Amino acid sequence: MEKVAPPAPVLQQSYARALPELSVPWRADAPPRPEIVWLNEPLAAELGFDAAWLRGEDGLALLTGQIDGTTAQAYAGHQFGSPNPQLGDGRAVLLGDLVDTRGRHRDLHLKGSGRTPFARGGDGKAPLGPMLREAVLGEWLHATGVPTSRALAVLSTGEQIAPRQGVTAEPGALLVRVAASHLRVGTFEYATWHLDEEVRRRLVEFTIRRHHPSADGPLGLLEAVTRTQAELVARWMLLGFVHGVMNTDNMALSGQGIDYGPCAVLDVHRRDAVFSSIDRGARYAYGKQPGIALWNLSRFAETLLPLLDEADPNVAVEQATAVLEQYEGWYQQAWTRQMARKLGISGDVEGVSALGQELLVLLEEQQVDHTGFFRALGEGRAAELVAGDSFAQWARRWEARRSATPAEMACVNPLYIPRNVRLEAALRSAHLGDLGPVRELLAAVSAPFTRRAGLEHLEGPGDGGENFLTFCGT
Repeated sequence: MEKVAPPAPVLQQSYARALPELSVPWRADAPPRPEIVWLNEPLAAELGFDAAWLRGEDGLALLTGQIDGTTAQAYAGHQFGSPNPQLGDGRAVLLGDLVDTRGRHRDLHLKGSGRTPFARGGDGKAPLGPMLREAVLGEWLHATGVPTSRALAVLSTGEQIAPRQGVTAEPGALLVRVAASHLRVGTFEYATWHLDEEVRRRLVEFTIRRHHPSADGPLGLLEAVTRTQAELVARWMLLGFVHGVMNTDNMALSGQGIDYGPCAVLDVHRRDAVFSSIDRGARYAYGKQPGIALWNLSRFAETLLPLLDEADPNVAVEQATAVLEQYEGWYQQAWTRQMARKLGISGDVEGVSALGQELLVLLEEQQVDHTGFFRALGEGRAAELVAGDSFAQWARRWEARRSATPAEMACVNPLYIPRNVRLEAALRSAHLGDLGPVRELLAAVSAPFTRRAGLEHLEGPGDGGENFLTFCGT
């Protein structure tokens, strides 16, 4: 008997129903010759989709946005510190939302789908390379335990689009992104700058229901968002991840990472690492990310002030400030807890923060590969990478506290990461029609802790990674 695929989940339009002021109905452009380049079958199953159905006619209509009810979302933001009163989904649409097989609310969002009323120039299309980049980064972060948006699929459109860099046209592509939601700090900024208090209160209520149901009102929401951001950025820092463009419109209130455009991962550990071609002032350098997160949270707090205490603005400021002042402590707790895991220290973690910070200074002084060192530490090879009496003394103190076995440490410290030059080489191959290297890299970073034969070339940094630049193509 032929197997019958289960019915596809029905997408809802919860956001547009609850907050029609923050989106406009909009349909994606119909691509001329859409073809699935990569389908995330495990994620599809989580969402309740049958992979064969997604590859069929109805599935392709969904993945290309040729369905009813789609919307373009409005938001604002501070970009590189300067306010922009209207940004929004300039080349993207929200397909809808669903509850997945584990009871989690998820958004489906389509990028590269043509101009919308929020477009700020260009054709609204996206090239294949940046769409694949976001897929690779999302799968790696997810596999390492970082809360993140992910790609359900990348599709080619059959178009050649105007180049973002260089002089040759690029193959057009679509990214179908899955996120807990697309509510951002910039969403609240838009509501504050353009809409009335009643809408802002509905936005607070919707955000609490969606992401932080135990939060008590606007102040509780600020605390919940601050805690989740402290946890997220601490995890980024210990992985050596550099987001590259931490504008307020790229900070999701769910606590997930989102919008992986000019992002990269450290090779040599250095606090001033910048890989984004548009971050000319190094505002979003690796070592500045914790402070930038707090800056963004302060902008979020400002949008909530009129809702905290209508009678006395000073009281509202005091309440918000009291929450924000706890960010550093929450960040340090999260960082120390995760550093202890990377170092294989369990139980009492007192002193781990100092031990970890001392280690990072040594890594930077000796220009040691961030990911390679932590992997080597668990495998007993760290002395091959770091020399001198200072490290020998550090290693003795670390060894006295270590409780994890090498195998346990290998389950925390990744071996495979999206190395800058490796990823860029794979994306160039995809541009030329060879998807093999991208598929290989996706397979590696989706199971980043387990060494596999034939992938030795993906273990190290390669040449040229320190001078690498990424471009904002997503």
